[in-house]
Order: sequence, then C-alpha cells, then structure tokens
Amino acid sequence: MNELNSAVKHYLDRFLKHLEAEKNASPHTVKNYRSDLVEFFRFIGKSSIQEINYLSIRKFLAHLKEKEFLRSTVSRKLACLKSFFKYLTREQVLNANPASGIATPKRERRLPSFLETEEVEHLLEATKGDRWEMKRDRAILELLYSSGIRVSELVGLNSEDVDLLSHLLKVRGKGKKERIVPIGSCAAEALKDYLDATTFESQSRSQPLFLNRQKTRLTDRSVRRVILKCARKAALREGISPHTLRHTFATHLLDRGADLRSVQELLGHAHLSTTQIYTHVSAKRLREAYDQAHPRA
Repeated sequence: MNELNSAVKHYLDRFLKHLEAEKNASPHTVKNYRSDLVEFFRFIGKSSIQEINYLSIRKFLAHLKEKEFLRSTVSRKLACLKSFFKYLTREQVLNANPASGIATPKRERRLPSFLETEEVEHLLEATKGDRWEMKRDRAILELLYSSGIRVSELVGLNSEDVDLLSHLLKVRGKGKKERIVPIGSCAAEALKDYLDATTFESQSRSQPLFLNRQKTRLTDRSVRRVILKCARKAALREGISPHTLRHTFATHLLDRGADLRSVQELLGHAHLSTTQIYTHVSAKRLREAYDQAHPRA
C-alpha cells in the first residue's frame, strides 16, 4: 500500500479545510472525501500531483468497476476528484482539471422501500413499555415517521429545538442548513411522555434531546439498533432502517395528495429531482390498484 507523500498530504489537508470553512461541509462529508482521495492517491501511486492526468483517473474508475462498486459509489468518488482538482486549478496548483471531461456514471434508480400503514403501527406497538428507554424509543419512531427527518438530524436535536406547543422542530440538515419541520399530535405526545419520564439532573434547553443510559447524546448507530430491535419484535422484514421511515413518510404524504414541492421542503432536499423518485412509487401503487380493481385491466 503506497503511502502519501508530503506534498499530496499538504494539498489534501488544504482542500478539506476549504470544504469545512467555505463550503460548510459536514464532518461526515469531510471524512468521506478524505477516504476517497487517500484511496485514489494510493492506487495511482504518483509522486507528484502534476503528473495526474485524464488517463490516471480513467484507470482508477476502471479499477472501481472491476471491484464491482455500485454506480452511486463510483459517482461519489468521481465527484470528489472533480471537486478536489477544481480546487487545485482555482488555487493555480494545476493548469487544468484532469477530471472535468469525465462523464458521471448514470445512477441506478432503485425505488425506495417503505412500510405500509399497518406495518408502521406494528413497529410502533413494539415500543410499548413504562421504562424511560421504551418511551424514548417510541418518541424516536414517532418522530422519524411524523417528520421524515434524517437520522443524523434526529440525533443532532437539542431540547431547545422542540416546540411541543406549536408542534414544530428546528432541524439542522446537510450543509448546516436549518429548516422548520411540523410534527403530528402522536409524535408530540410521545415526545412529551419521554421528556416527562426522564429524571436527569440537567434539564438544560441546550442538552441533547435523545440520550443513552450514560446520559450522553444518542448516536446514529444506536437509533439503527433501536429500529432493528423493534422491527424484529414486530416480525417485520429485514433491512428496516431510519431511512425506511423517511421513505415511508414521503410516500404516504404523496399517496394522500401532498404536492411534490411541499414534500421537497419537508425532506430538506436541495433539488426537486431528488424528491421525484417518490412519484414513481406512488405511480406504481396507482397502477397496482387499477389492475386489481378495473374489470378490463
């Protein structure tokens, strides 16, 4: 495995600091970019950034294809390289971006999986219990389904971000963008039950909303474990995740007449095209209903 030389490390660190300071990139994004760039430079093994050209990048992409990486993963790694070399071109380290002419692979348009209404009910029933941890788990599930927020946004919530009177959440999304998201009465009631059940010494408004037994902020992984545990208890299929509830939220809204722009705002999508995949899900459901009901289908 080739080690990175000092020049590459220098420019890599500069680029990642640029992402944090000027692009407001999340720690998760910065971590992924670092990993992708280190992987590229170790594969290429060039002693100088100036030696890298179009063919170097094509060779790396061919390697990824041989390893049978998903197209979405290859697209992300290529986007990372384009961004990095664009930065070096702007900083006049390079005369031209060697990745600029390379087309991004078309991504697989897999329809998102979601739960039926009855399955959501079974999942929520699996959180019944009097212990504060069970009330927390119920609040987590109700909130994910009621708001459609990402798991990273959920664990990032503080007590001050919740307005139970108005049924609103202040959510910090990708790129540190804030948005206000409504929640339903069931989610608000579950949150109140959870908060009433907690007897922690600190009741500061700035403390994390969802805590573990050590009274520290719950992690993404912990939330995933909660959902898997409840899914197994409810005898639901494997592979249910926080994102399944996000998909379910969007699909159920569109099925019941919500407009696409509103769903886009609620999900915090930067582009409408990202939200449009849910219209395919709803169209598929309409087709199935038509085929089952129409006598001449």
